[in-house]
Amino acid sequence: MSNTVIEFNNVGKQYILGTIGTGTLSQDLNRWWANIRGKEDPYLKIGETNDRTQKGYSRFVWALRDINFKVEQGDVVGIVGKNGAGKSTLLKILSRVTSPTTGDIKIKGRIASLLEVGTGFHPEMTGRENIFMNGSIMGMTKTEIKSKFDEIVDFAGVAKYVDTPVKRYSSGMMVRLGFAIAAHLEPEILVVDEVLAVGDAEFQKKAIGKMQEVSKGQGRTVLFVSHNMAAVKSLCTTGIVLQNGMTAFAGDIDKTLKFYLKETPETNDGMIQDAIKHKKKDIEFKRIQINGTEQRNSTITSDQKMLSLRIEGYTPEEIKTDVMLVLKTKDGIPLATLAEGHYKGLIQTIPAGDFIIQKEICLPEFLSNGQLYCDLMMHHPMVEWQLQAPNCCVLDCEGHQEGYGSAINQHQFGFMGLISNNS
Repeated sequence: MSNTVIEFNNVGKQYILGTIGTGTLSQDLNRWWANIRGKEDPYLKIGETNDRTQKGYSRFVWALRDINFKVEQGDVVGIVGKNGAGKSTLLKILSRVTSPTTGDIKIKGRIASLLEVGTGFHPEMTGRENIFMNGSIMGMTKTEIKSKFDEIVDFAGVAKYVDTPVKRYSSGMMVRLGFAIAAHLEPEILVVDEVLAVGDAEFQKKAIGKMQEVSKGQGRTVLFVSHNMAAVKSLCTTGIVLQNGMTAFAGDIDKTLKFYLKETPETNDGMIQDAIKHKKKDIEFKRIQINGTEQRNSTITSDQKMLSLRIEGYTPEEIKTDVMLVLKTKDGIPLATLAEGHYKGLIQTIPAGDFIIQKEICLPEFLSNGQLYCDLMMHHPMVEWQLQAPNCCVLDCEGHQEGYGSAINQHQFGFMGLISNNS
C-alpha cells in the first residue's frame, strides 16, 4: 500500500501580467472555440519562463511549469530557491488558495497552512474566536478544539490578549498564534512558508522543535520553505530546488542544499581574483588573499578568533581610505560591517604607487554554523570614489553554535593592521 500523501503531476501556473481573472473576452472565446474542437488551450503554448533577470516581452508568464514530485507520509520536505523561484506559488496551489493552470495534485489528508502573516484570520474576531473558526474549517468538533485550546494559547504566548481582536495584534503575535493553531490542530500535512522569519529567535527555535515533534513523533508530513539553510538542514530529510518556476533538483536534503549553494552564483568555487572587477580613477585591486589563500571559499572554526587579509593594489596618486569587509547572507542581506577606521574616523593614507595592505580582522564570537558572504571595499566616506570586490569570499563557519535566525546581528567590529608601500 502506497504511503504517498502528496503527488504533483505536471503542475503549472500561468499568470497574465496586468490582468485580473482569465483575461479578455476575446481570449475566453478563443479558449472556448479550442475546447469544443477538442484542441489544447492556445494560451498554454505561449508565455515566458519566470526569469526575473531577463527582460520580458510577453504578458503571459509561467510562475510554475511541469512540476512533478511525490511526498511520502512522515517526510519533512525543504523547498528552497531564490526569491521569485515559485516556492510560495507552489504552496498556495497545495493549500488550495489558488488553482493550477495545468496538471493535477493528489492530496491524502488534512492540510494546515501558514503562508503569510494574518492568513486565515478574521481581523474583527478575537484570538479565541479565530482558534475555533480555524479548527471548524479543518473539520474538528468544538470538543476537539477545546481540548487543544490551552496548549495553543500557551505555545503562542498570547494568553493576555486571547480575547482581543487580532487586528490589534503585532505581526509577531499573529505569526505565533497562526503557527500554534496550524501545528496543534493535528493536520496530516503541515505547510509552513518563510513567514516564521517574522518571529523572534526564541520562537523560531520553538517552532522548529514543534515541527520536528510533529514529523518524527507523530508521523505527520511537513513542507517547509525557508532561506535559512541551517534550519532547513536541521529539520528536513528531503528537499526540492526551484529555479525560475521549474524543479531543478529533488532528493536527499544534503545533496539538495549542496546543489542549491553550488548553483548560487556567489558560491561557485574559484579564485577570489574572479571577483575583482571594479576599478575607479585607475585605482585597482591586483590580488586579494583571505586566510592566506586566493580560493573563494575559506573555512573558519569556532576556535578561530582572527581572519587574515592581504590586499595588493595600485593607486596613481595618494589617497585617504579605509578598508571594510561586509558580511552578508547568501541573499545579500548585510549582517555585519568590519571596519574600525570608518566608524572611528581613523582614515588611512596610502601613497601613490603599488601598495600592500595587511589586516588581522577580529571575528565576532557569536557566529552560527553556515555560510557568510563577503564584500571587500576601500573608500572614504567623504569622497565620491569607491573600489570594491563584491562576493569575493565565502566563509564556511564550522563548529559554531546552531542558529535559526541571522548568523549575526548588525554589529561593527574592528580591524588591526598595517599598510606598507612598495613604490
